[in-house]
Amino acid sequence: AAELEYESVLCVKPDVNVYRIPPRTSNRGYRASDWKLDHPDWTGRLRVTSKGKTAYIKLEDKVSGELFAQAPIDQYPGIAVETVTDSSRYFVIRIQDGTGRSAFIGIGFTDRGDAFDFNVSLQDHFKWVKQETEISKESQEADTRPKLDLGFKEGQTIKLNIGNMTTKKGGAAKPRVSGSGGLSLLPPPPGGKIAVPPIPPPSSTAIANHVTPPPVLKSNNVSSADILLDLDAPASASKAPASATTDLWGDFSTAS
Repeated sequence: AAELEYESVLCVKPDVNVYRIPPRTSNRGYRASDWKLDHPDWTGRLRVTSKGKTAYIKLEDKVSGELFAQAPIDQYPGIAVETVTDSSRYFVIRIQDGTGRSAFIGIGFTDRGDAFDFNVSLQDHFKWVKQETEISKESQEADTRPKLDLGFKEGQTIKLNIGNMTTKKGGAAKPRVSGSGGLSLLPPPPGGKIAVPPIPPPSSTAIANHVTPPPVLKSNNVSSADILLDLDAPASASKAPASATTDLWGDFSTAS
Protein backbone atom coordinates (compact mmCIF):
# COMPACT_ATOMS: atom_id res chain seq x y z
CA ALA A 1 0.00 0.00 0.00
CA ALA A 2 2.88 2.35 0.73
CA GLU A 3 4.30 1.77 -2.76
CA LEU A 4 0.97 2.70 -4.36
CA GLU A 5 0.77 6.03 -2.52
CA TYR A 6 1.77 9.06 -4.55
CA GLU A 7 3.27 12.35 -3.43
CA SER A 8 1.16 15.48 -3.72
CA VAL A 9 2.29 19.09 -3.37
CA LEU A 10 0.46 21.12 -0.72
CA CYS A 11 2.34 24.42 -0.82
CA VAL A 12 5.30 26.04 -2.63
CA LYS A 13 7.08 29.21 -1.51
CA PRO A 14 10.02 30.52 -3.57
CA ASP A 15 11.79 32.43 -0.77
CA VAL A 16 12.60 31.06 2.68
CA ASN A 17 15.44 31.83 5.06
CA VAL A 18 17.12 29.20 7.23
CA TYR A 19 18.80 29.97 10.57
CA ARG A 20 20.93 28.07 13.03
CA ILE A 21 19.30 28.41 16.39
CA PRO A 22 20.83 28.07 19.85
CA PRO A 23 19.67 25.12 21.97
CA ARG A 24 16.70 25.74 24.18
CA THR A 25 17.73 25.97 27.80
CA SER A 26 14.26 26.09 29.37
CA ASN A 27 10.70 24.99 28.71
CA ARG A 28 9.68 28.34 27.33
CA GLY A 29 9.16 28.63 23.60
CA TYR A 30 11.57 29.74 20.94
CA ARG A 31 12.12 33.44 20.26
CA ALA A 32 13.08 34.70 16.80
CA SER A 33 14.76 37.73 18.34
CA ASP A 34 17.53 35.43 19.61
CA TRP A 35 18.48 34.55 16.03
CA LYS A 36 20.61 36.55 13.61
CA LEU A 37 17.69 37.52 11.40
CA ASP A 38 19.74 39.85 9.18
CA HIS A 39 22.23 37.09 8.33
CA PRO A 40 20.40 33.86 7.36
CA ASP A 41 22.60 30.78 7.07
CA TRP A 42 20.86 29.55 3.91
CA THR A 43 18.23 30.85 1.45
CA GLY A 44 16.21 28.76 -0.96
CA ARG A 45 12.78 27.40 -1.88
CA LEU A 46 10.29 25.63 0.39
CA ARG A 47 7.87 22.91 -0.69
CA VAL A 48 5.28 21.17 1.48
CA THR A 49 4.31 17.74 0.16
CA SER A 50 2.33 14.78 1.47
CA LYS A 51 2.58 11.06 0.94
CA GLY A 52 -0.17 9.12 2.63
CA LYS A 53 -0.72 10.55 6.11
CA THR A 54 2.78 12.04 6.44
CA ALA A 55 3.65 15.59 5.37
CA TYR A 56 7.16 16.71 4.38
CA ILE A 57 8.78 20.14 4.53
CA LYS A 58 11.47 20.20 1.84
CA LEU A 59 14.12 22.90 1.53
CA GLU A 60 15.48 22.97 -2.04
CA ASP A 61 17.84 25.03 -4.12
CA LYS A 62 16.09 27.75 -6.13
CA VAL A 63 17.92 27.02 -9.39
CA SER A 64 18.78 23.31 -9.45
CA GLY A 65 16.02 22.03 -7.15
CA GLU A 66 18.57 20.00 -5.18
CA LEU A 67 17.31 18.92 -1.76
CA PHE A 68 19.05 20.73 1.09
CA ALA A 69 17.05 19.25 4.01
CA GLN A 70 13.61 17.85 4.76
CA ALA A 71 11.46 17.47 7.84
CA PRO A 72 8.88 14.65 8.00
CA ILE A 73 5.78 15.60 10.02
CA ASP A 74 3.44 13.04 11.56
CA GLN A 75 1.43 15.45 13.71
CA TYR A 76 0.64 19.16 13.65
CA PRO A 77 0.95 21.04 15.90
CA GLY A 78 3.72 18.94 17.40
CA ILE A 79 7.41 18.72 18.04
CA ALA A 80 8.26 18.53 14.32
CA VAL A 81 6.96 22.09 13.67
CA GLU A 82 6.69 24.79 16.34
CA THR A 83 5.88 28.47 16.15
CA VAL A 84 7.95 31.10 17.88
CA THR A 85 6.49 33.23 20.65
CA ASP A 86 7.39 36.68 19.30
CA SER A 87 6.50 36.48 15.58
CA SER A 88 4.09 34.78 13.15
CA ARG A 89 6.62 34.65 10.28
CA TYR A 90 9.13 32.27 11.90
CA PHE A 91 8.99 28.58 12.77
CA VAL A 92 11.26 25.89 14.21
CA ILE A 93 11.33 22.58 12.33
CA ARG A 94 13.05 19.27 12.99
CA ILE A 95 15.01 18.05 9.97
CA GLN A 96 16.11 14.42 9.53
CA ASP A 97 18.48 12.64 7.18
CA GLY A 98 18.40 9.07 5.91
CA THR A 99 20.55 7.77 8.76
CA GLY A 100 18.12 8.84 11.48
CA ARG A 101 20.00 11.93 12.66
CA SER A 102 17.90 15.01 13.42
CA ALA A 103 18.48 18.68 14.17
CA PHE A 104 16.34 21.75 14.89
CA ILE A 105 16.64 24.76 12.62
CA GLY A 106 14.69 27.97 12.23
CA ILE A 107 12.93 29.09 9.04
CA GLY A 108 11.36 32.46 8.27
CA PHE A 109 9.40 34.19 5.49
CA THR A 110 9.78 37.77 4.39
CA ASP A 111 6.08 38.04 3.54
CA ARG A 112 3.52 37.40 6.28
CA GLY A 113 1.11 35.92 3.69
CA ASP A 114 3.63 33.18 2.83
CA ALA A 115 3.84 32.20 6.50
CA PHE A 116 0.03 32.06 6.68
CA ASP A 117 -0.17 29.79 3.60
CA PHE A 118 2.49 27.49 5.04
CA ASN A 119 0.59 27.17 8.31
CA VAL A 120 -2.81 26.57 6.63
CA SER A 121 -1.44 23.89 4.30
CA LEU A 122 -0.27 21.83 7.27
CA GLN A 123 -3.55 22.35 9.16
CA ASP A 124 -5.66 21.22 6.18
CA HIS A 125 -3.58 18.10 5.63
CA PHE A 126 -3.84 16.88 9.19
CA LYS A 127 -7.53 17.75 9.35
CA TRP A 128 -7.97 15.39 6.40
CA VAL A 129 -5.88 12.76 8.20
CA LYS A 130 -8.14 13.01 11.24
CA GLN A 131 -11.28 12.55 9.13
CA GLU A 132 -9.80 9.54 7.36
CA THR A 133 -8.87 7.98 10.69
CA GLU A 134 -12.43 8.41 12.01
CA ILE A 135 -13.95 6.93 8.86
CA SER A 136 -11.67 3.89 8.94
CA LYS A 137 -12.44 3.40 12.64
CA GLU A 138 -16.20 3.47 11.97
CA SER A 139 -15.84 0.98 9.12
CA GLN A 140 -13.88 -1.39 11.35
CA GLU A 141 -16.56 -1.16 14.03
CA ALA A 142 -19.22 -1.87 11.41
CA ASP A 143 -17.33 -4.98 10.28
CA THR A 144 -17.23 -6.37 13.82
CA ARG A 145 -21.02 -6.00 14.28
CA PRO A 146 -23.22 -9.02 13.47
CA LYS A 147 -24.47 -8.80 9.93
CA LEU A 148 -28.17 -8.99 9.18
CA ASP A 149 -29.02 -12.05 7.11
CA LEU A 150 -31.53 -11.02 4.44
CA GLY A 151 -31.15 -14.14 2.26
CA PHE A 152 -33.91 -16.66 1.58
CA LYS A 153 -33.98 -19.77 3.67
CA GLU A 154 -34.33 -23.17 2.07
CA GLY A 155 -37.88 -23.63 0.78
CA GLN A 156 -38.84 -20.03 1.44
CA THR A 157 -40.77 -18.29 -1.34
CA ILE A 158 -42.08 -14.84 -1.98
CA LYS A 159 -45.25 -13.73 -3.77
CA LEU A 160 -45.37 -10.59 -5.88
CA ASN A 161 -48.56 -8.79 -6.97
CA ILE A 162 -47.95 -6.63 -10.03
CA GLY A 163 -50.83 -4.19 -10.31
CA ASN A 164 -54.23 -5.94 -10.70
CA MET A 165 -53.05 -8.55 -13.22
CA THR A 166 -54.05 -12.11 -12.34
CA THR A 167 -53.37 -15.05 -14.62
CA LYS A 168 -54.41 -18.66 -14.23
CA LYS A 169 -51.76 -21.28 -13.73
CA GLY A 170 -50.67 -22.66 -17.09
CA GLY A 171 -52.77 -20.14 -19.03
CA ALA A 172 -51.48 -17.65 -21.52
CA ALA A 173 -52.22 -13.98 -21.42
CA LYS A 174 -54.90 -12.78 -23.84
CA PRO A 175 -53.54 -10.78 -26.74
CA ARG A 176 -54.64 -7.22 -27.21
CA VAL A 177 -56.72 -6.31 -30.24
CA SER A 178 -54.97 -3.65 -32.22
CA GLY A 179 -57.16 -1.15 -34.01
CA SER A 180 -56.48 1.22 -36.82
CA GLY A 181 -53.91 3.89 -36.39
CA GLY A 182 -51.68 1.69 -34.26
CA LEU A 183 -53.95 2.05 -31.21
CA SER A 184 -54.63 -1.03 -29.11
CA LEU A 185 -58.28 -1.59 -28.17
CA LEU A 186 -59.55 -3.84 -25.46
CA PRO A 187 -61.95 -6.64 -26.57
CA PRO A 188 -65.62 -6.29 -25.56
CA PRO A 189 -66.61 -7.97 -22.30
CA PRO A 190 -68.10 -11.46 -22.68
CA GLY A 191 -71.93 -11.74 -22.55
CA GLY A 192 -72.39 -8.01 -22.83
CA LYS A 193 -75.64 -6.50 -24.18
CA ILE A 194 -75.84 -3.71 -26.70
CA ALA A 195 -77.37 -0.73 -25.08
CA VAL A 196 -80.40 0.78 -26.92
CA PRO A 197 -79.93 4.47 -27.53
CA PRO A 198 -82.40 6.55 -25.52
CA ILE A 199 -85.36 8.22 -27.33
CA PRO A 200 -84.60 11.87 -27.73
CA PRO A 201 -87.12 14.29 -26.19
CA PRO A 202 -89.48 16.14 -28.55
CA SER A 203 -87.90 19.09 -30.12
CA SER A 204 -89.14 22.60 -29.79
CA THR A 205 -90.25 22.58 -33.49
CA ALA A 206 -92.72 19.71 -32.98
CA ILE A 207 -94.17 21.46 -29.97
CA ALA A 208 -94.58 24.62 -32.02
CA ASN A 209 -96.45 22.75 -34.86
CA HIS A 210 -98.99 21.18 -32.48
CA VAL A 211 -102.28 23.06 -32.83
CA THR A 212 -104.34 23.47 -29.74
CA PRO A 213 -108.03 24.49 -29.99
CA PRO A 214 -108.78 28.00 -28.99
CA PRO A 215 -110.37 28.39 -25.61
CA VAL A 216 -114.15 28.88 -25.40
CA LEU A 217 -115.04 32.27 -24.16
CA LYS A 218 -117.93 32.25 -21.73
CA SER A 219 -120.08 35.25 -21.31
CA ASN A 220 -121.54 36.26 -18.05
CA ASN A 221 -125.20 36.09 -19.36
CA VAL A 222 -125.08 32.58 -20.80
CA SER A 223 -125.59 29.80 -18.31
CA SER A 224 -124.70 26.17 -18.52
CA ALA A 225 -128.35 25.28 -19.29
CA ASP A 226 -128.32 27.47 -22.40
CA ILE A 227 -125.23 25.69 -23.64
CA LEU A 228 -127.01 22.31 -23.26
CA LEU A 229 -130.04 23.63 -25.15
CA ASP A 230 -127.80 24.76 -27.98
CA LEU A 231 -126.37 21.29 -28.22
CA ASP A 232 -129.88 19.68 -28.35
CA ALA A 233 -131.05 21.96 -31.17
CA PRO A 234 -129.64 19.90 -34.08
CA ALA A 235 -131.35 16.78 -32.68
CA SER A 236 -134.80 18.38 -32.93
CA ALA A 237 -134.09 19.53 -36.43
CA SER A 238 -133.28 15.97 -37.46
CA LYS A 239 -136.74 14.86 -36.35
CA ALA A 240 -138.57 17.08 -38.86
CA PRO A 241 -138.05 14.90 -41.97
CA ALA A 242 -139.49 11.93 -40.11
CA SER A 243 -143.04 13.25 -40.55
CA ALA A 244 -142.40 13.70 -44.24
CA THR A 245 -141.33 10.13 -44.64
CA THR A 246 -144.50 9.06 -42.85
CA ASP A 247 -146.60 11.06 -45.26
CA LEU A 248 -144.74 9.54 -48.24
CA TRP A 249 -145.46 5.97 -47.12
CA GLY A 250 -149.05 7.05 -46.68
CA ASP A 251 -149.23 8.19 -50.28
CA PHE A 252 -147.89 4.81 -51.46
CA SER A 253 -150.49 2.98 -49.39
CA THR A 254 -153.21 5.15 -50.87
CA ALA A 255 -152.12 4.43 -54.42
CA SER A 256 -152.24 0.78 -53.84
